[in-house]
Amino acid sequence: MKYIATPIEGLYVLEPKLFEDDRGYFMETWRQEEFDKHIGKVRFVQENESCSTCGVLRGLHYQKGEASQAKLVRVTTGCVIDVAVDLRQDSPTFGQHVMVELSEENHRMIFIPRGFAHGFKVLSERAVFTYKVDNVYAPQAECSIRYDDPTLNILWPETLTLNLSEKDLNRAVSFEEAEKF
Repeated sequence: MKYIATPIEGLYVLEPKLFEDDRGYFMETWRQEEFDKHIGKVRFVQENESCSTCGVLRGLHYQKGEASQAKLVRVTTGCVIDVAVDLRQDSPTFGQHVMVELSEENHRMIFIPRGFAHGFKVLSERAVFTYKVDNVYAPQAECSIRYDDPTLNILWPETLTLNLSEKDLNRAVSFEEAEKF
């Protein structure tokens, strides 16, 4: 596994090594001791999966306070553009974001530490997205920042459709209004 640091401290792209032959491939997607060595000790306690169609944009989501979550995310089917926004006020990259393509072809993963908002947009006909988290979901701590916030200036790829949940469309707040870390 390659652990690739991004311009934002604590945020990593992981690239597993594939062992391919005429039958297909094998890859190791997780090993605790390797993760601890490269990123640090994180104890994942829950794993989630979503399935979405082309144009679905989920995010930018995070949980505040004691309920905040670190995530290890990947795509098992299809292709997405994944975005993580630094909400750590004492960080030199506060308010900046990293955008990475995750797909079943590139097998990449992203580790997103606590203190980030996260979202993704589906570029393929269908995408299955999985993520491990280090804290259980707490609905009372859920927050959402508008995907199109002008301060963040995230240049999402265009798709024929854009499909947002009612929550992301009508209840997400601006970056300025959002609770930070």
